Amino acid sequence: MKQKIRGRLPSKIAAVTLCWPMCCYFSSKTVTFFFFHRPYVILEIGVAVLLVVFLFYFLITRGNPPKDVLFFVFAEFSFTCVIDLASALEYDGIISGFMEFYQKTGEPYLGTAYAIMMCYWDGIAHFIMYLVMISRITDRKAYRTLGLIWAGSLSANMSVFIAGIVAGKYGSEIRPAFWLNFLFLLMPVCGAVTLFTRPKDRPLIGGYNAQHAQSMKLVWRPLDLILVLLLLAAMAFTILRGLVALDSPLEACSVYLRHYEPYLKDPVGYPRVMMLHLFFYGLPLLGAFVYGLLKPGCTWMSDWTVFFAGAMIQCQWAHIGGSLHPRTTAPFRIPNDVFWCVLVANLLYAATPILVALRVHSNPYFFLKIAPFPGQTGLPNSEEKDTKYKEK
Repeated sequence: MKQKIRGRLPSKIAAVTLCWPMCCYFSSKTVTFFFFHRPYVILEIGVAVLLVVFLFYFLITRGNPPKDVLFFVFAEFSFTCVIDLASALEYDGIISGFMEFYQKTGEPYLGTAYAIMMCYWDGIAHFIMYLVMISRITDRKAYRTLGLIWAGSLSANMSVFIAGIVAGKYGSEIRPAFWLNFLFLLMPVCGAVTLFTRPKDRPLIGGYNAQHAQSMKLVWRPLDLILVLLLLAAMAFTILRGLVALDSPLEACSVYLRHYEPYLKDPVGYPRVMMLHLFFYGLPLLGAFVYGLLKPGCTWMSDWTVFFAGAMIQCQWAHIGGSLHPRTTAPFRIPNDVFWCVLVANLLYAATPILVALRVHSNPYFFLKIAPFPGQTGLPNSEEKDTKYKEK
């Protein structure tokens, strides 16, 4: 019976989160009619809805409560994903009548190009992640790697979003509903701490295969050599755009801003805040990954590469999409004569951390601690003898 409940639970959650728009449509008309000029009502309704959704999920799982507390976070946030997707679709004119009251009274900055692309990512990518992680929790399966991707993605998403609101042109139009965003920043941070402290899905100790991999110099590891070069290029790109965001008087920064990415100075503030995030937080991590590819036995690479890959792909999705979106005014879009150059550079910049994470997880021997078996010194290297490293 419990197995049957667990099997049906993800589909129930998906059905609940997808059937909200009709309820939202009628509630929007009611709120618009009675409370259109009372912004605090939006905050109160938002809190009330989140509490009701949490109570609903708590009641339907009461007979077989999940052992992982993050289940309720994923279930709650899967509901808000559909709201974000509806917001983006309405701003793009694909649907209408669902989010009008919230757009005018709640958070007007959701109509910016960056926020629209952010909502698309949340409504599609994060929603799929939530359903997969909920399914794995109910089936008592591990989801640590996917959880780290989610934590990195949503942490980067919300930290740039909140700071961009305050630092950009909408800093003077902050409404009470703005404070709900801190919940969506706090939860992925807490989730990341929880996931980082859990045991890894695979062991940290390797035998002869790990010893053989770690004895090879970088020149004999062409894939790692290419990744190191890509990371160094990504670091240079991060420094250049970070200096542009800091209003550096260097000629290279002025040329890049004027002829390549004027979007970095969009008054909405999000591009500039993102470049500063990458400059102060992403740059040290990129440097650490170079060290991890040079120095064997860095067991932390398996977690931090995944976390940063999730953050980078979300940031670049919103940045590239925002710079191309019609709501970005013409002076801040990518110039036509360098369009493909800038687009390829941004795509390669997003792909580099993902490639590093795939490298670490596909062949992890270089990043394991070595503990050779007694009496086996001098024996030939073979995969069969490397019994200390096994996939779970």
